Amino acid sequence: MLSVRNLEVVYDDAMLVIRGASFDVPDGHIVALLGANGAGKSTLLRSLSGLLDVHNGAITKGSVTLDGEDIGSLSAPAIARHGVKHVLEGRRIFKEFSVEENLRIGAHVTRRHLREGLDRVYGLFPVLHERRSRVAGYLSGGEQQMLAIGRALMSAPRYLLLDEPSLGLAPKMVEQIRDIIVEINSQGTGVLLVEQNAAMALSIARHGYVVETGRVVMDGPAADLLDNDDIREFYLGARSDSDETTSYRDVKQYRRRKRWAS
Repeated sequence: MLSVRNLEVVYDDAMLVIRGASFDVPDGHIVALLGANGAGKSTLLRSLSGLLDVHNGAITKGSVTLDGEDIGSLSAPAIARHGVKHVLEGRRIFKEFSVEENLRIGAHVTRRHLREGLDRVYGLFPVLHERRSRVAGYLSGGEQQMLAIGRALMSAPRYLLLDEPSLGLAPKMVEQIRDIIVEINSQGTGVLLVEQNAAMALSIARHGYVVETGRVVMDGPAADLLDNDDIREFYLGARSDSDETTSYRDVKQYRRRKRWAS
C-alpha cells in the first residue's frame, strides 16, 4: 500500500501548497486524482517520487509510506528502487537519443532484467519496437507518451505515477493510452493517475480523490464519482439540472458548495 497521511508541502520555505492531504493507492489498483490546474496534483506526485527538491519544495508535515515504511525522506533514486516510478507531465524523454536508448536509461535500477524489460515494453507498444532505432524527438506526441510510460516500466515498478498522460493528444490516441494503462494495471502494477480528462480517468479507476487548493475535499469509488452531480458539473462539463454541456472555463472559478466537502 502506498499511503499519504496529513501531508503538507512548502515551496521556497514560504508557499504552502499541500495542506493536510491524505489518500491511499492499494496494490494493483488504479486510483485517480482529479482537480483543476494549480490544485496541487503534480506536487502530490512529486512528494511520492522524491522530486520535490528539484523544485525547491519540501515535506514539512505528514508522511508518505510504502507498506508502512517511510519513503518521504528518501531520494528519488532510492524511491525508484523501492518500485515507485513517475512519468512526468510533458513526457520529458531524451529527444536526441534513440527510442531504445531511452528505454535502456529507464532500466537503471534493474540492469539484470534489461531484456525482460524491453520485451515487456515492446509487447505493450509494438510501434516502439518498429521505431526502436529512430531518434525519439521525431516521434509523434502519442508515441513520445508511449515512450515515457515504457521507460518507466523498464524497472518493473510496483506503482506507476502518471501525470496527465493524455495531455495534448488526439481522441483516438487518448483511447489507446487509456487501454494501455488498463493493460499495465492488469499485469499487476498499481497506478496513480492525475488526469484532466476526468471521464477517462474515472472510467478505469477503482477509486478517486478530488483535490482543491492542496486539500482532498472528496473521495469515493470511481463509479460513484462519475454519478455525482458536482463532479459531473465541474469536471465532466455536464450541468446537473439538464443535459446541456457547459465550458469548464465558465465553472472553474466557483464557490464550493457545502455538500462538496461533506
